[in-house]
Amino acid sequence: MSDTKQRRNVIRGPGGGDAVYGIGLIGALVWYISQADSFGAGVIGVLKAFVWPAFLVYGLLQYISG
Repeated sequence: MSDTKQRRNVIRGPGGGDAVYGIGLIGALVWYISQADSFGAGVIGVLKAFVWPAFLVYGLLQYISG
């Protein structure tokens, strides 16, 4: 028998933020694609949907700063 201590690895799952981001991603995809007038605008809409939190924070900071 070895005298090494056994380590217990505690694996914690992701929090609720992932679900919120996922629902927001789906909503953003629907919004941007429905607003697209062409295929190119739809592609740009898909790309925007992946970074929607950045647009949200930018708009919030613009609103706060006046």
